Parts: sequence; C-alpha cells; structure tokens
Amino acid sequence: MASPVRSHTLPVNEITGVIVNSAMKVHSLLGPGLLESAYQACLAYELRNRNFEVATEVALPVIYEGQKLEVGYRIDLVVEGRVVVEVKSVEAIHPIHQAQLLSYLRLSEIHVGLLINFNVLRLRDGIKRMVDGKDWME
Repeated sequence: MASPVRSHTLPVNEITGVIVNSAMKVHSLLGPGLLESAYQACLAYELRNRNFEVATEVALPVIYEGQKLEVGYRIDLVVEGRVVVEVKSVEAIHPIHQAQLLSYLRLSEIHVGLLINFNVLRLRDGIKRMVDGKDWME
C-alpha cells in the first residue's frame, strides 16, 4: 500500500497522542450517539487543522495467492501514512472489531492502529491501541 506523503516527522507515539487528543475534542463537542461517519469526518477535519496528512476511506485490497483483489475494504483514516484509525460508534468494542483493525494493519503494512469508539460516556473507555510487528517505535 502506498503511504501518503508525511508532513510531520514526529515519532509514531506522538502522532497517536495527537490523534487521541483530537478525538477527545471531537467527543467533547459532539458527545456519543451519532453515526460513525460524523465522527470520522470531524476527526479528519480536526487532524487536518493540526496540519496532519489524513487520508479517508482508503481502499484496502486483499492479496490472495499473489493476486490483488479489490473486495471493498476501506480504512477509515490513515494519518501521516503511519497510523490506521478505525472509527466506531457501537455499544461496545468486541473482539471482532479488534480483529478487523489487526487485519487492516497487516494488509496495509502499517504497524500502529487506533480503534476509537465514540459511543461511550468517557472517550478514554472507547480507545484501543494496537500494534502489529516490530517497527511501531519508528
């Protein structure tokens, strides 16, 4: 997967920190109960206002037996080409949501992802950070 141009050279942990802070701002202004698409659009807007490169609805093909298959998978946000963000607005994060993010990390070859569920009273209860591979500190 081709990574978008990076506009920051921050360590990935600082990028995820800015994403979480931005999500908290969005959640404090909107509260829980809206559609995922609203949170996704507002989070992308907030990150772009902070001068981060944000790609939305990034197509994610599946490579099967060497063949690239476009099967309709979309990553909600890719920030700085280094962090996958999967936005949810569900009653609870379930293991299938975590498996989805892990699959997106593997298929995209991006090593760090955030699963953010906005349908919670306190956003910190709806954030899950996941890492795949060894390059997550770069």
